[in-house]
Amino acid sequence: MLVPKITSTLTLDPSLQQALSLLPFTLYTDEQQAVASIESGYASAWADIASAAQAKDLLNSGLSVAVLAPTQLDATIDTSRIAFRYSAADVAAHGLKSIVECAIAEGVQRAGAVVLELTADQINEATLLADGGKPLLVQLVNAASAKLLGTDGPVRVLVELVGDGSWTIDMLSRLAGAGADAVVSADQLALDPQEGQLALGEAFIAASGLVSDRADGLFTTVVVDEQRVCLGVVYSNAASVAAALAAAQGVYWSRKRGLWHKGATSGATQTLLSVAVDCDSDVLSFRVRQNGAGFCHHNTRTCFGPVAGISQLAQVVAERRDNAPEGSYTRRLFGDEQLLRAKLLEEATELADASSKSDVAFEAADLLYFVMVKCAAHGVTLADIERSLDLKHRKVVRRPGNAKPQFAAAVASATKPEAPSAIARTSILSADIRPAQPGEQIRMRVYADSELTTVERDALQQRPIIDSEEIMRRVRPIVDAVRANGDAAVLEFTAKFDRVKLDHTVIRAPFEVPALSDAVRAAIDQAYSNVHAFHSAQLGADTCIETMPGVKCSRFSRAIERVGLYVPGGTAVLPSSALMLGVPAQVAGCREIVLATPPRSDGSIVPEVLYVAHKVGATAIVKAGGAQAIAAMAYGTETVPKVDKICGPGNQYVTAAKMLAQNDTAAM
Repeated sequence: MLVPKITSTLTLDPSLQQALSLLPFTLYTDEQQAVASIESGYASAWADIASAAQAKDLLNSGLSVAVLAPTQLDATIDTSRIAFRYSAADVAAHGLKSIVECAIAEGVQRAGAVVLELTADQINEATLLADGGKPLLVQLVNAASAKLLGTDGPVRVLVELVGDGSWTIDMLSRLAGAGADAVVSADQLALDPQEGQLALGEAFIAASGLVSDRADGLFTTVVVDEQRVCLGVVYSNAASVAAALAAAQGVYWSRKRGLWHKGATSGATQTLLSVAVDCDSDVLSFRVRQNGAGFCHHNTRTCFGPVAGISQLAQVVAERRDNAPEGSYTRRLFGDEQLLRAKLLEEATELADASSKSDVAFEAADLLYFVMVKCAAHGVTLADIERSLDLKHRKVVRRPGNAKPQFAAAVASATKPEAPSAIARTSILSADIRPAQPGEQIRMRVYADSELTTVERDALQQRPIIDSEEIMRRVRPIVDAVRANGDAAVLEFTAKFDRVKLDHTVIRAPFEVPALSDAVRAAIDQAYSNVHAFHSAQLGADTCIETMPGVKCSRFSRAIERVGLYVPGGTAVLPSSALMLGVPAQVAGCREIVLATPPRSDGSIVPEVLYVAHKVGATAIVKAGGAQAIAAMAYGTETVPKVDKICGPGNQYVTAAKMLAQNDTAAM
């Protein structure tokens, strides 16, 4: 891929600057230029950064990738957003082969991209066969391609030419053949090249390694709109690509008419937003803003028929803003800000109150309609919304996400449970019911069937009804937050639900066990011995039976390597749960035993549970309860180890979190 490099000292022709902004990546040496480009183009902005602290600020502002020296790495920054630069001085001091080996061992493993500064001679050396067989650059690219960055693809390898040499089309092609990207100073590129410069279109094709599988040499070109909805398929060649970049418009190659400026006669022109090449380097993608009736000659937006869904809604609302009939509801909304505001609040509330899948979809569709009217009234397009989403996604510093006080208070008052309608005092079910006094023995209530009315009998026999969809709706955001934000989310939920503010989530063995009374310690020791003896007896020898000559069937036990044990807390002290869970794990030989239990109001762990954790050989204790504790053990955080299996009782929220985790392959 061609990566233009723009320095603070360069003064570029505006048409060239616009053309460069259409390419997938741009590298800046000036961070202010990089930030400015984020607001104006679709290209991913990379920048050379001096320090990790500066990198964090710029990445939070929307910079795609920060290019740093390996020594500047900040472990808190997502590695896919960092590129390691190996300077010409590094190569001169240690040799090309040594730097490539270092980049494979260090850069590929710890960063999302590697930038090598090489002279023209070193580029030749790197692309020639090495002693071991493959060229050095190919070895580096192969190692990088094998390291996938989640959904961001593989680690990239960039080569920047330094020294007295200049890029040539042949050098760009050889680099692309090795699978690497070429960083080319913007002053070496031109739409109308002079001596010593490369034609931008030709350089883009060469550096992309673009090839054609057609006899006529044309490149298949997929045209998509701002939402990446496919408008149609056309063809391009070197001449049309150069013309498209120069004009920043949809320009293609017609097999009948030659150079084809889309919409030149019909008015359905296209503003070119970005150009890209697919992973196999045999298909071009033009991202455009379609003007006029549409891309197709049948006046439909796409060659595959009209658009649907949110894209269609945005298109229709934008048209109604300018052409809505008098008296229509849409015209009324555009003309009455108070009505639109009221409808937005109304639909948002109805969506918040919806619980079933169909109701949520219905209310979300209603809200989206009014959202798009609001946006259209202010000239905001769907592409503007998506750009804002992309910038938010790039932030590396997340806000807590708490509701504003006035909204939190409104929800709390609206959802405050009503006092249950009390059974009449004359009913037998309510007679003599009062809180127990301190020291008073609590007795189970007993009712005689012969003394009950039908209504009273039905009330006693009614099982508690749990709305599983509602529980899942509450638990899923907690699980997602812990998975995304790790320890910070666990601490936040612990403060919210357990009302305990902690500095850390995990304590590790050996544990400092508070003093216990002799009677309590002896009772726990006796229970431990009993449970241990029972489960030790369950460890049978491996079984191997020859069912027929030459056929042996065996049965053997192997311990789960990492287990999470959930011990409920709250009003009860449950060392028994810790024993029943921890002793089997210890007897089985689990290498890592992680125990999770809610902390007390002072942030400490119940001493009896802490003592059991010590006896069963727990390796770590997570000071958290509820769904957040299950999520932390299922997915792992910065300090909570990820476990292979979670055991233990809990309330409906704990059970729901377990169900979500067991159905998610990422937790396996």
